[in-house]
Amino acid sequence: MKAVIQRVSKSKVDIDSKTVGEIEKGFMILLGVIEGDTKADADKLLKKIPYLRIFEDENDKMNLSCLDVDGEMLVISQFTLAADCSHGRRPSFIGAAAPSEAIPLYEYFIQGLKEAGIKKVETGEFGADMQVSLINDGPVTIILDSQEL
Repeated sequence: MKAVIQRVSKSKVDIDSKTVGEIEKGFMILLGVIEGDTKADADKLLKKIPYLRIFEDENDKMNLSCLDVDGEMLVISQFTLAADCSHGRRPSFIGAAAPSEAIPLYEYFIQGLKEAGIKKVETGEFGADMQVSLINDGPVTIILDSQEL
């Protein structure tokens, strides 16, 4: 499972010109479920993401987590994180989990963020054509892969 975490001052996702998810200060997370991922992969990310200390404290040091600052999270399904660009110029996405595997893990991940204490967790719509906008604060962008944790 792969996650791209961006620290944001605000972010939203639109589908067909309608906002379906919107947050203020927190994380916008692109989440890719890879074929063969399990709840154990989601758990590895869940043990890390809510507690990542990438918000500044009173000394301007990245020392506070999303939980510490009452941050919000917007989670967007992103099968293209499974892209294999090793051959040619057209990415292959065969490594992405099928929706029947990916949707339950995506939902499990979202529920896990709520259980970790994130008060507001918004989402896009799995498999939809979405337009995501954000103001990346910093910018700060962190990439996590459950296979490397």
